[in-house]
Formats: sequence, C-alpha cells, structure tokens
Amino acid sequence: MSPVGEILLGSYEGKLCIADWKYRKMRTTIDSRIQKGLDAKYVEQSTEIIEETIKQMKEYFANERKDFDIPLLMVGTEFQQSVWQGLIKIPYGTTASYLELSRNIGNEKAVRAVASANGANSISIMIPCHRIIGSNGDLVGYAGGLPAKKKLLELENNLFS
Repeated sequence: MSPVGEILLGSYEGKLCIADWKYRKMRTTIDSRIQKGLDAKYVEQSTEIIEETIKQMKEYFANERKDFDIPLLMVGTEFQQSVWQGLIKIPYGTTASYLELSRNIGNEKAVRAVASANGANSISIMIPCHRIIGSNGDLVGYAGGLPAKKKLLELENNLFS
C-alpha cells in the first residue's frame, strides 16, 4: 500500500486504530494490545475510514498532503497516549530527539519510557514516530525499518521544494 513498505490498516467505530507495518518485530504484541484494549477481533473488510486513510496516504506519498485529518483511536496506556500526542505535535519536515519529546510532554526524566512508547505506536506516519532521531542526529530504530524511515524523512524534507 505504500512506496516504503506494507502497512496494515484497521478501524474501530469510525476511527483509525491501526496503520502499522505488516512485518514489524512487535506485530503480535501490538495486535494483542489493540484487540484486548478494544475487546474486539480482527475482521478483514473495508470501511469508510480505511478508504479515506488510503486516499490521504496516497496524497502524502505524492507530496500533496502534509497533515492528516483522520479520526484516530489510540489504544494504549495514558502515558503511551501522551507520547503519541507529543509525536503528533512534531511539525512536518522536522525531527526531534527522544529527550526533546520527553521535555515536550513534560516528563524529561522518562526518556527510555518515551522511547518504548514511541516503539509501541500502531498508527505510523499519522502519528509520526519516524520524526524521532538520536540526540546525535543519527537515525535510530523504526518499526518499518531504517530505510523506510530515511525515505519518509526525505519525502517530508523535499515537499513543495
């Protein structure tokens, strides 16, 4: 579905709850958390929200969209959700370190927990965990793989240029 790798999409009650890398290492853990958190089983079918997500993702990859307006359902702990809200606030075409993200959510000492919550994000691209880099400027872990992360950052840094 994307030029940087296969992304699974899932919705629940009119909100997107999954836009995640099909072949990520934590696939089973993420799926289990979402199914338990929603008390739901996966059913393969299309919904309006999935169709709209596909449309907006295509626009994003075609350099026609910077922001998404898909209603999101973040399934996780209160802390994880605060990290994911912090990620959403990182502007398109910019990056931040785990420490900066920790500071931005008002929890500077929780750098490792922030990194863990970042890795548990199940709504990639729209909750832009790819915008997190190491404090030394290096690309660091990414569920979709570092080549995908590099391509996403390149796409965002070249938009409208």
